[in-house]
Amino acid sequence: MVDAVIILIVLVLLFIALKGSVKHFKGEGACCSGSSSTLLKTAEKHLDGPVIAERMITISGMHCQNCSERVKRALDSIDGVSAVVDLKNGTAVARMDRPIDEIVLKKKIEEAGYTVLSVSQK
Repeated sequence: MVDAVIILIVLVLLFIALKGSVKHFKGEGACCSGSSSTLLKTAEKHLDGPVIAERMITISGMHCQNCSERVKRALDSIDGVSAVVDLKNGTAVARMDRPIDEIVLKKKIEEAGYTVLSVSQK
């Protein structure tokens, strides 16, 4: 009888863990210092001048909406850059109204805790 109770408890815990993992990887989990219910979406940043360049950045390590918002805030913190982040594709498009070195974009994303796989012109 005791063995059956232990097995039942283990199965319930495994179910809860699996359910949480699935939500996490679908971008619905409460990770990265916040939950979906407390997520503050970053507003679209308006540039001072016309867009002169766009860079497509492939990023590793984003698992949820909070991750993508952190990347957006990191890129938007650069003067002359406005970003749109696509969590499902693991990419960001950085629109620039002035010349910005790719190293600066990469550094900001890595400071936020993510890995840049590639940067290309869009």
